[in-house]
Amino acid sequence: MKLNNKRTVLVGLAFLSICAFWQMYDNVVPLILTKTFHLNETFSGAIMAADNVLALFLLPFFGTLSDRTGSRLGKRTPYILAGTAAAVILLNILPVLDNSYYASPSPGKIAAFVILLGLLLIAMGTYRSPAVALMPDVTPKPLRSRANAIINLMGAVGGIIYLAVAAVMYPNSKVLGMEHVNYQPLFIVVSAIMIVSIAVMFATIREPQLAEENQALEAQHPEWNLAEDDGSGNEVLPQKVRRSLMFLLASIALWFIGYNGITTWFTTYVDQVMGQGLGGASTCLLIATGGAIISYIPIGHIAHRIGRKRTIMIGIVLLAACFLGGFFLTTAFHSINAVMFIVFALVGFAWAAINVNSLPMVVEMCRGSDIGKFTGYYYTASMAAQVITPILAGFLMRIVSYKVLFPYAAFFVAMSFVTMTQVRHGDAAPEAKGGLEAFEDMDD
Repeated sequence: MKLNNKRTVLVGLAFLSICAFWQMYDNVVPLILTKTFHLNETFSGAIMAADNVLALFLLPFFGTLSDRTGSRLGKRTPYILAGTAAAVILLNILPVLDNSYYASPSPGKIAAFVILLGLLLIAMGTYRSPAVALMPDVTPKPLRSRANAIINLMGAVGGIIYLAVAAVMYPNSKVLGMEHVNYQPLFIVVSAIMIVSIAVMFATIREPQLAEENQALEAQHPEWNLAEDDGSGNEVLPQKVRRSLMFLLASIALWFIGYNGITTWFTTYVDQVMGQGLGGASTCLLIATGGAIISYIPIGHIAHRIGRKRTIMIGIVLLAACFLGGFFLTTAFHSINAVMFIVFALVGFAWAAINVNSLPMVVEMCRGSDIGKFTGYYYTASMAAQVITPILAGFLMRIVSYKVLFPYAAFFVAMSFVTMTQVRHGDAAPEAKGGLEAFEDMDD
């Protein structure tokens, strides 16, 4: 059994478009809120946090809804097409309101902008779970870690494409000192990236055919299915599998609390604890991102050889150790140094080991007809953590000390190791051998 890399890359175009959008959204929208509309950090932060709050409800809902959808385009494709179309239209109205408010301010335009943002977040929420669920729909269970490594890499490429476009279109030499920046051209380019990505995916991926072929393959391997017949013809998860799922979702929430706490507060932490500026902190985070990107494909192969759970456990131990190391390095030194860069590169590797394998472990436990719902479970756990941790970590830093950040992150990551020890299901089933290999086993 061999992964179809070309097909996986084409499926990953949907995730590429999503990540390009979110990279731009997170970079540009706060600038518009604070510089054009002059909203304070509290209101801007609340608006920017709305996407994670909405995701708690939208991602599981539309994941489950797509499971129940039947159309000639398949389960997921209709949501991907409709969600992208709606998002592109709404996205390009944002800079129109931004420019209009700058020319002639009014409270109504602020209200319209915020309402439009809400509709845009809903549009994006309609198809994220279906887009991510498409990969396991068309990929055999034993190959999903390697496939998810490619999907994560495609998402990183989407973010990098946006950053390159933004750097070329809006260099410091062009925008420095400008009272107002017109982001309409940038929004148009990102919309074009989204449209082209989805158009290529739609033209090359025949979801119904590929999903049917994958279902036929999985029917030949009943050992891959963890569900059992409840006596009335319906398949249900056994109690022991549900227990594993609950512990796995708890683990996902815990390591996201730790990791996202660092990514959210690290620049502020470095300023307060080390007296360093934005550049050094951003370099550390960039190195961590780069470390993850170059690790995605190797991690997929490692997991295929030693198992997903074992790979995740290695990643957890390394990530907790790196966060403890980060505490000592940032409190013992007053400047960012080469050792910190090495530690953050290892953070990227550790995070890749965890992130590449966690979604495949979740969807490994479900029937093929429930992939969207279980993808929603994964995002519920991860998004809930990303809603909680900025608040919780910020609260602890304020009442205890900024130095609590790294121990805080290391503690929650270490706790995920404890919960992962209770996960007994979700690893890739061993591939059935055939031909001469099968006869060789018989001779042992």
